[in-house]
Order: sequence, then C-alpha cells, then structure tokens
Amino acid sequence: MPAAKPARNASISAMRRALLAWFARNRRPMPWREKVSAYRTVVSELMCQQTQIATVIPYFERWTAKWPDFKDLAKAEESEVLALWAGLGYYSRARNLLNLAKQVAALKAPPRTTAEWREFKGVGPYTAAAIASIAFAEPVAVVDGNVVRVLARLDGVRSKLRDASSAAKLFTTRADELVDPSSQETLIRP
Repeated sequence: MPAAKPARNASISAMRRALLAWFARNRRPMPWREKVSAYRTVVSELMCQQTQIATVIPYFERWTAKWPDFKDLAKAEESEVLALWAGLGYYSRARNLLNLAKQVAALKAPPRTTAEWREFKGVGPYTAAAIASIAFAEPVAVVDGNVVRVLARLDGVRSKLRDASSAAKLFTTRADELVDPSSQETLIRP
C-alpha cells in the first residue's frame, strides 16, 4: 500500500504544525528559555526534577547569578551548593549537579548528544534528551508524563501502563516521529 506512507507523512506534518502552534500560544515564560545554554539547561532540568516550575524559578535565578557556568560551579564547595539548594529537597540532585559541573568543566566543550549526557550520574533519559534537544537542537523527543498523556489521547491508547518508565519507552518512537528538526529553534527560543 504505497499510498499509506504519504498520508502518514501528511498526518505527521499536520500534527507537528498543530503542536508547534499550540506551544507558541501556550508556552510559559521561563528564565532558562530567555538565554539558552548547556549550563542553564542542565541546572533547570535538574532543579525541575520532582519540583514545580514556580518553586524552581527563584532558585534558578539565585543559582545562575552565583554560578553562571560550569567552571564557576565546579569551584564551589559542596556546603555552599547545598545551602543555596536548601528548600528544593532531593539533595542528591544538588550533589549530582556539582559533580557533573566538575566533569564538564574539565572538558574542552560540553557534551552535545543525548547519549553523551546519559553518562553523567543523575542524568536519565528524559533529562539527557532535554539537554541535547534544548541546548544543542538535537532532534530527539523529550518524553515525560505530559507527552505520554497527549500521545495516548491522540493515538487512542486506553490501556493502563505499568509505570512512567514503560510508558515513556512505549511512546518515545512515536514522539521522535513528531520532532521536526527544522523547528528546534522555534521550540526553545522565546
């Protein structure tokens, strides 16, 4: 059935346009989107794990004012890092961020791909994809619970999924289909 492929491609293209239009209308302003960098993306992604965006924003602003890049953070003492993190909880994220900064600061340039970011402790599939996609425009989907819910509705998936990890795995291929490499700048810049 050769005709099915062009129809599917048209459907994917239409869905991409609809998702980008929705994002353009509904995106929330966030300080890490105002000036995109690998460092700011890493900090925001680690802070946003298990924490609401509204809570993260003032922490992010204080953090990046004190330590504006990997090299500055790499010089910090753990006690300083934990003190500035106080109130965000899950302190292993702060320790992982400090260790990551030390490793990245020792490199000539930060990693650019999802696979490279996965090598760091505390950086899972979602966070690695987010960093590579946002900071380096790698055409990779960033699949979280919201993406799973939208795709499940769009594709009519009604079965109960075992857990968040298996749900993300199930929908990653579909989400990757919807990534439009030519639109990465639209997604990350205000």
